[in-house]
Amino acid sequence: MAMTSSFVQALLNPKKNILAAIHMKTVSNRLRKVGLRFEDLYDPMEDMDIKEALNRLPREIVDARIQRLQRAMDLSMKHEELPQDLQVCASRRCEYI
Repeated sequence: MAMTSSFVQALLNPKKNILAAIHMKTVSNRLRKVGLRFEDLYDPMEDMDIKEALNRLPREIVDARIQRLQRAMDLSMKHEELPQDLQVCASRRCEYI
C-alpha cells in the first residue's frame, strides 16, 4: 500500500514528472487569465483542514480570495479574460494556505 501511495505521489509531483509539470503550467496559465491563484480552488466545505486554515488567516487575505473568486465567476459568465496588466504574474506565486 505504501509503495502505491509513493508511486502516485511521484506521478503527481511536477518536480519528478514532466507531464505533471506541463499540466500545472497549463492550469496556472488558465487561472491567471481570470485572476485566480491555485490555492483559490481549494474548497473549505470539502476539506476541514482548508476550512481551519482559512479561519486562521487574516481577514484581508480571505476577503481578497473571495473577491478573486467572484471576479473569476463574472469573467467566466461573460466569456472574457482579465486584462494583461491585471493578470497575476506567474513569478509572484505566493501561497497563502
